[in-house]
Amino acid sequence: MTDIKQKIMALRIPEERILENEPLSGHTTFRIGGPAELLVRAATEEELSALLGLLTSEGIQHMLMGNGSNILFSDEGYDGVVILLDGDFMKLELPDQSGAPENRTVIRAGSAVRLSRLSAFAAESSLTGLEFACGIPGSTGGAVYMNAGAYGGEMKDTVLSVRLMRADGSETFTRDAEHMDFGYRHSAVQDEGLIVLSADFALEKGDRDAIKASMAELNRKRNAKQPVEFPSAGSTFKRPSGGYAAALIQDSGLKGFSVGGAQVSEKHSGFVINAGGATCRDVVTLMEKVRDKVLEDSGIRLEPEVRIIGRDGTELNERF
Repeated sequence: MTDIKQKIMALRIPEERILENEPLSGHTTFRIGGPAELLVRAATEEELSALLGLLTSEGIQHMLMGNGSNILFSDEGYDGVVILLDGDFMKLELPDQSGAPENRTVIRAGSAVRLSRLSAFAAESSLTGLEFACGIPGSTGGAVYMNAGAYGGEMKDTVLSVRLMRADGSETFTRDAEHMDFGYRHSAVQDEGLIVLSADFALEKGDRDAIKASMAELNRKRNAKQPVEFPSAGSTFKRPSGGYAAALIQDSGLKGFSVGGAQVSEKHSGFVINAGGATCRDVVTLMEKVRDKVLEDSGIRLEPEVRIIGRDGTELNERF
């Protein structure tokens, strides 16, 4: 990777933003994952475009990562370049409102903006619609990617448009929400291999105190019901048709079940937590055992919501 590092530096990306053999456990909410050969922080669209163009032309394996809140990396790490977005991608603003829908105000958030910051900004601006996102531990880009949701709300409810980039960095464009193919934990970003640069949200005016009170109540519920005191990737399995993953897992008697340092949370059985020193292998093995027991007991096959990334970049979710 020495040659590639030099070529990346030639793009005028400072060396301090190019980390070698960087442990991915420090960049995911699961606190699990071996080293990436290179981890690069891109601060502008121009840097990202040039970086993607270089890696594509050189045939170097690479992937973008947001806040690492819905991802599980291999214990062996990642043979390639992991890209994190910083700088301009952290911008959060009220843009020119000339194109805003009637009775709506638009907020523009860079893809690296955390949802907690986005929802707090909306509340301070007396804008309602993003309260549901206040406790989701992800970034705007990742949330759009998977149409993240909680407590009855989803990103698709407020997204007006999304600024996107082709996977090879060759083109940027804006797509309206109606053409994003939003569904349950799904968007066109996944299908087309696109990259979220920023998103515009159209929100209604509301009462600031009432909005903040709603967010405080949602956070209280989250803290009371979810194992926020342990590293995890949030809900481990997707909601199956005809039931809820947590209820199915609990009905199978798996609450508290563990493999190594990975455990089905005793607080909320929809969460697999890192109870201490868990490895990727621990988590995947636990997930497989949970899947098999629930299938045996209920006839329902659970599918992972967390993205499992192998050393060679393969998404291992297909094994489920």
